[in-house]
Amino acid sequence: MDKIYLKDVEIFANHGVFKEEKVLGQKFVFDIELSLDLSKAGRYGDLQESVHYGELCLGIEKVVTLESIDLIETVGEKVANFILDTYELVKYCKVKVKKPWAPINRHLKYAAIEINRGWHEAYLSIGSNIGNKEENLSLAIDYINSIEGTKVLKISDFIKTEPWGYENQEEFLNGALKVKTRLNPRDFMKELLKIEEKMKRERIIKWGPRIIDLDIIFFDDLVTDFEDLVLPHPRMEEREFVLVPLNQIGGDVIHPLLKKRVFRILEDLKK
Repeated sequence: MDKIYLKDVEIFANHGVFKEEKVLGQKFVFDIELSLDLSKAGRYGDLQESVHYGELCLGIEKVVTLESIDLIETVGEKVANFILDTYELVKYCKVKVKKPWAPINRHLKYAAIEINRGWHEAYLSIGSNIGNKEENLSLAIDYINSIEGTKVLKISDFIKTEPWGYENQEEFLNGALKVKTRLNPRDFMKELLKIEEKMKRERIIKWGPRIIDLDIIFFDDLVTDFEDLVLPHPRMEEREFVLVPLNQIGGDVIHPLLKKRVFRILEDLKK
């Protein structure tokens, strides 16, 4: 991927743990690296297909001087979030914050932190079989859109499906979402669980009735085996209620373990 670099951007601000740092202020130096596609900007000379680095520097300065913060780790996080939220073309950014006047009573060139952040692509399965199912799904989508650094990009049709695993319950309404998020997969899953809790989901019977069910099916092409999150979602290839709506919005997505596209997995399941 193409890059834009800003080196040694100096900004005077009032960050630090000590009172004197907040009162007197000091110099901070930023190195910024942006990853994006610059082919159109190069081919057509169109600034709209790039990032105006003069405006970017001014924007970073506003973020850095807006408030006094204890840790440069937080400063770097805020700058990275600003870049990703402001410039849609930027897929990843690297922010290095250098503190050349760090008060440690020792000679050093600078203390520094480096933060790497970017947009992740996730596919979710959503379902409900209690109450007004369509309203439940729509409310859950609104909540997902309200997660900081997260945006729902595509929504499948909602389909009626028979219960799976525990059959003595109402039919489900199921769908799929394509989402982009700045969060890592485990933090994103925690946010989804908070939504389920907010909507009063109860976990009484395994595969039983639920007002809302939110699962991450794919997250980029990650394969994980955490206790709290397995990716890709286990046994998704056996579940038509997952695959049918997922195929609508991500039929060409490749399962990182099966090495098959979603539409092929669905075709195989129907054989």
